[in-house]
Amino acid sequence: MPGAARLRFPRPGLPATLDVLRVREFRLLYSGQTVSVLGDGMLSVALAFAVLDLTGSVTDLGLVLAAGRAPLLLTVLAGGVVADRLPRRSVMVGADLVRLGAQGASAGLLLAGSAHLWELLALQALSGTASGFFYPASTGLVPATVPEELLQPANALRGLSDSVGRICGPALGGVIVVAANPGWALAADAATFAVSAWSLSLLRLPAHIRPPAQHFLRDLADGWREFRARAWVWLPVVVAGGAGNFFSSFFGALGPGIAKSRLGGAEAWAAILAAQGVGGLAGGIAILHLRPRRPVAASCIGWAMLAFPTFLLALVAPVPVIAAGAFAAGIGLAGAQALWDTALQRHIPREALSRVSAYDWFGSLLFNPVGYAAAGPIAGAVGDRASLGLAAGWLLVGPLVLVTLPAIRAVRDE
Repeated sequence: MPGAARLRFPRPGLPATLDVLRVREFRLLYSGQTVSVLGDGMLSVALAFAVLDLTGSVTDLGLVLAAGRAPLLLTVLAGGVVADRLPRRSVMVGADLVRLGAQGASAGLLLAGSAHLWELLALQALSGTASGFFYPASTGLVPATVPEELLQPANALRGLSDSVGRICGPALGGVIVVAANPGWALAADAATFAVSAWSLSLLRLPAHIRPPAQHFLRDLADGWREFRARAWVWLPVVVAGGAGNFFSSFFGALGPGIAKSRLGGAEAWAAILAAQGVGGLAGGIAILHLRPRRPVAASCIGWAMLAFPTFLLALVAPVPVIAAGAFAAGIGLAGAQALWDTALQRHIPREALSRVSAYDWFGSLLFNPVGYAAAGPIAGAVGDRASLGLAAGWLLVGPLVLVTLPAIRAVRDE
């Protein structure tokens, strides 16, 4: 792409698979996002103990967590329109500053001992709203920071950061909560948004090409047409993103109860989740070295690997066996996500990329909480093992059917 190739300069000693780190703009983007993802991992622990210290109510905790996630679903489509129309870096910096303010205010209230539940609800809703604008812009910004041939390793490294954040963030947040209090952990999370905004502000990017001026709803409709015009985009979003997230939620919703009653308790469940996180690291490293000719088909195979731990949990297999399945699922998910993001960035017109990405986000986000809500009632009706077996069946068969479709296999990277 014009401009990005000029940003490269030699850095002797880097392995060939890390050539993307020779690009100054991507290094800035990647470093800022890595710090921010670490803060995201701290947030769940910080909020949990902040609310429990404040009210002692698990119901209140659920409300605060939902307040941070529901606005993301409600604003992500608007975020896609805004990110295609305005410079994506500006959208991301603005979102980071809003999240910095929201989490900083939450931290200040907690540290001052004057926090109320309604204030935390409002501030987390504000943060979630900003995230709805940040994520589509982030997908659309990556191609402006690297040459096209380095998109896949760029996305693989972003996936590695997510895995590190999921593993290290909660641990770091827990240390801060134990050593000090939840307010300081929220303050640390706020600081990560400042780092992200600062690194984004240093980027030197090609000029943003705006689509023709038109009504917001027309922009949204044009993005929908771009989305549904490509079967290789909307079919995976429906099968793997929508229904797949619905059924993958069964593992997280039913797993803790099975672990407590039949696998040995919280330690067993923590080991299973840790194995999936380590698998994500391994998958991110692996996809740095691999470049499948049919990336969307390969990503479908990766999504199908989510069936492994779900099926093994349905069998109430020994913990090491379930952990091995979770490790494989982590590998598959990390590889699938990197390949999917790269396919969108290579094959969707740049001026519509954030809107198409927003529909992808919306389809995935919508069905995840629905799955969590439905898992309990379905398990109550047919049993938890049957529910998990049903989920594993869909998670395996749905993506593998996609692999056989000509529209999926036709997407090639030469």
